[in-house]
Amino acid sequence: MNTLLNPEPSFSLIPSIRITKTHYLTRRRLQASRQFSSTDGNRLIGRRIRLTVKADLDSALIDQLGLKESDIINPAISSSYRSSKLPKPNQTLLEAQAKVCTGPTQTRPLREDEAFKVLDTILRSAKGDLKDEEEVSKAQLGAFFSAMTIRANAFPEATQWSEGERRAMNTFWPLLMRALSPDVIFIADPEGSIMGGGGSIGPHYSGNDPREMRLVGALREVLAGGHLGYEEVQGVLRDVLPLQLDNKAPGVSESLLSAFLIGQRMNRETDRELKAYCLAFDDELGPPPVADVKSLTHYGEPYDGNTRFFRSTLFVAAVRSCYGESCLLHGAEWMPPKII
Repeated sequence: MNTLLNPEPSFSLIPSIRITKTHYLTRRRLQASRQFSSTDGNRLIGRRIRLTVKADLDSALIDQLGLKESDIINPAISSSYRSSKLPKPNQTLLEAQAKVCTGPTQTRPLREDEAFKVLDTILRSAKGDLKDEEEVSKAQLGAFFSAMTIRANAFPEATQWSEGERRAMNTFWPLLMRALSPDVIFIADPEGSIMGGGGSIGPHYSGNDPREMRLVGALREVLAGGHLGYEEVQGVLRDVLPLQLDNKAPGVSESLLSAFLIGQRMNRETDRELKAYCLAFDDELGPPPVADVKSLTHYGEPYDGNTRFFRSTLFVAAVRSCYGESCLLHGAEWMPPKII
């Protein structure tokens, strides 16, 4: 406390954290260092903060995988972190997902004009007529229709379908049923009761192989707003991990998998479900790296897209680091894991 109230006229503090992890892109090393200086005993003026992040990858492995430097840049430093080999998402669907693929209290129903635009984009993409935008991916279809189904089945009235969304769906669904694949139709109406007309595809859909059959069974519960047991989640994840990103090896339907993942998130995972995810990814990625520090304070930023409130944790962590307190900031997308 005395140090906080009476800082020394000048100081140089260089704590560092070094993490080494061996898995896939091996020899990944992160090293962070800071230097702080003060020229006034009462006020910390002229403070210099230097943060250096160094990542060394096995150059032979990078060449073997055909990766470019822009493909492995930290997203906190550059927006080119996304691999150029991955197709870009459709922006119209992405904006809609930001509104409807959230929790039971923060979902924002689409206006009628927005709903018509989204469903028209999906229809044109499915028919191959989308010329001026990126194609709507299977993962986007799964996430969007999963969100719509969960909202219809389980969300409170304020975040269920708006009248505009209902009118848009009534207009487009007969056309979409002829254009979409059976797995997406199942996600959109698993029991044949949401869209009207008593469709038979959803109730009878079971997947194309044993792995998809297990995923479809679990997904029916998720789409109804329910939760799964630890063993059920573990069983699904054992079937889908490791994820196939190169499209060369056959895997489960991207639509089904994305519907499952976003559906669990929207239903707010239970402790048992979270435990299953954590242990499954630990098994897949190996033991987590251990920071060589005496103590580490975690500051978790919102993972739900909430940007309406001031976030002070970055500044709190910076001040604490001045006094040798190691901190870890973590959150979603543009607040990725950082070490201070």
